[in-house]
Amino acid sequence: MEINKRTLVVDDSRVIRTIVGRALQELGFQPVEASNGRDALEHLQKEDLPSVIMVDWNMPEMNGLDMVRTVRANPAWADVRLIMITSENELERVQTALEAGADEYIMKPFTKEMIQEKLDLLGVPIPSPTPVI
Repeated sequence: MEINKRTLVVDDSRVIRTIVGRALQELGFQPVEASNGRDALEHLQKEDLPSVIMVDWNMPEMNGLDMVRTVRANPAWADVRLIMITSENELERVQTALEAGADEYIMKPFTKEMIQEKLDLLGVPIPSPTPVI
């Protein structure tokens, strides 16, 4: 069985997309970036589905919560794992995101180990790590 290495990192901050993408690359994934929820949905419609979407809450055009709801409303995307990775750290926000369909929640600041722990928790197969140059 081949592991789906494709991931989608959705955040309006280029720096955060780079940090999350690098952590995913170090775990063996192939991250693709989107700067907001609308861009992410376009990727999902045009490209092969990622195994995981890492999505920020606060973004222009379409925030992460609305994106999570939209993804979960489409049966074709039911198998994609959604992880909110955001500075929203109130318990109510975590609960809202999980109720909307997020599978897990990571609060900023975060580490690569935190990302790996959440992926393990969700049963997402980790590809062989590849060195980042």
